Amino acid sequence: MSMSDELVDREEGLVSSATGRPLTKRGEATRRRLLEAAELVFAAQGYHEASIVKITERAGIGLGTFYLYFDSKQAIFEALVLDLNRRVRHSMSEAMAGASGRLEAERAGFAGFFRFTAEHPALYRVVREAEFVSPEVLRTHYTRIVEGYEAGLRAAQATGDVDRALDPETTAWALMGMGELIGMRFLLWERDAEGRPPAQLDPVVFAGMTRFIDNALAPRGDDAGEES
Repeated sequence: MSMSDELVDREEGLVSSATGRPLTKRGEATRRRLLEAAELVFAAQGYHEASIVKITERAGIGLGTFYLYFDSKQAIFEALVLDLNRRVRHSMSEAMAGASGRLEAERAGFAGFFRFTAEHPALYRVVREAEFVSPEVLRTHYTRIVEGYEAGLRAAQATGDVDRALDPETTAWALMGMGELIGMRFLLWERDAEGRPPAQLDPVVFAGMTRFIDNALAPRGDDAGEES
């Protein structure tokens, strides 16, 4: 099995990373409880302060059972990164379904992204720690998002929805970086008078960001992408 195949199976919960065996429905449910607990523990304490004991206590699962699903703290951390990536991409694609054009799809996709990150602020801390804990999985997280973006932009350029002069790969990375930093500033860092984070992105911020994106992606005329 290739590394990419292993990542897919680990992400989808098809096999135990500890035993390599397929999971039953009950096993998938137990694995899900461990990942949900890991999300809370890693978000609150960070990778180095987190422990397998804390994760199993949070999940209400015996320590010995943990090792039926993951062989180490790093293994569950990497599985969590992949799981968060799958879920945030699903949130975005679900929001984009039915959009009438690429600019509308961008707005809808970012709305889905911000809804997910407001509900799962662990995404930020976990992904940033992955830079040091598991660089390969960090790269997988970002490239999976960018690949979808890039494909959508290329298709939109072919139909004239997006400026043909833009480089799709560069544009995809720029859009992803924008979304991540806007979310960090206005969701992760923002607090009300009682110290509570916002339940959603400020509509004024969202409107300003999407206007910027509309202006950046809008076609520039019939000859915009053609060389003279």
